[in-house]
Amino acid sequence: MTGLVHAPDNPVPELAEALVFDGPRKRTVRMMYAPAPSRHGQPRGTVFVCPGRTEFIEKYFEVARDLQARGFAVAIFDWPGQGLSDRFLPDRLAGHVDRFETFVDTFRMGVDQLGARAPEPHVILAHSMGGGIALEALRTGAVLADAAAFSAPMWGIKLPPLGGFIARVLRGFGQGAKPVNTPGPETFENNSVTHDRGRWEVQQSLLRRNPALALSAPTWGWIVASLDVTARFKAPGALDGVQCPVLTASAGEEKLVDNASHEIVCAALPKSTHITVEGAYHEILMETDEKRDQFWTAFDALLDKAGI
Repeated sequence: MTGLVHAPDNPVPELAEALVFDGPRKRTVRMMYAPAPSRHGQPRGTVFVCPGRTEFIEKYFEVARDLQARGFAVAIFDWPGQGLSDRFLPDRLAGHVDRFETFVDTFRMGVDQLGARAPEPHVILAHSMGGGIALEALRTGAVLADAAAFSAPMWGIKLPPLGGFIARVLRGFGQGAKPVNTPGPETFENNSVTHDRGRWEVQQSLLRRNPALALSAPTWGWIVASLDVTARFKAPGALDGVQCPVLTASAGEEKLVDNASHEIVCAALPKSTHITVEGAYHEILMETDEKRDQFWTAFDALLDKAGI
């Protein structure tokens, strides 16, 4: 089943539909497309939403509604290996990828799939791992955009000492598809992604309605692939070709990605604005209204800067 998962506490964006297409290696990829509501006049453009690791389309319904209210059409991806797209491994809960080019190719193919249905200008809104995917797509020219906004992007990952070395050794010995750990159950009290109980409960409700959406720990292969792609961002001149205006929002109480990498990447981007949402956990777009509003204010300023 690849349709959209409905829940009363998570309204579906207006006129949204689930689409599927053949991604890399003919794996089925799920995408949502929601046009700009006609009451806002001519479409303002299309925002391509790139979720993070473990995430799925339905988690971004509120974000899509916020973007539609701004006059945009919206496309959201389930990356290969998560959501209701085809998984890589028999163990559906293992968060795996062979290399980030698979994600980037999926992004490019999804944009191509929509074609003229996605009115220009095109804007990217990417969170966490989606930020790594989107920046690599922009860096390589696989996807073009007129502006890009990043929420707590994964441009560096936090690992214990020798963690990267261990991951490469284990992958080299054929253990790349093995999860790095078995995480315990998450509760609102021990979560590290949001201070907003209501938005946290929405995700739990969706997972109860369709357990196939769930994803657990990353594999050693995912760790290596992530290290490889984030290393490319730091090479001299690597980001010179990313000429669109870029907004980066870091979470003040970040516990998952490396905020220091944001400083490095933002300094290398030609047209960069960097803010920190103080007091926010990792999922800024799923945070309390006050913290989300800080992001949206900066996002609207980005659009003004880009002339959108």
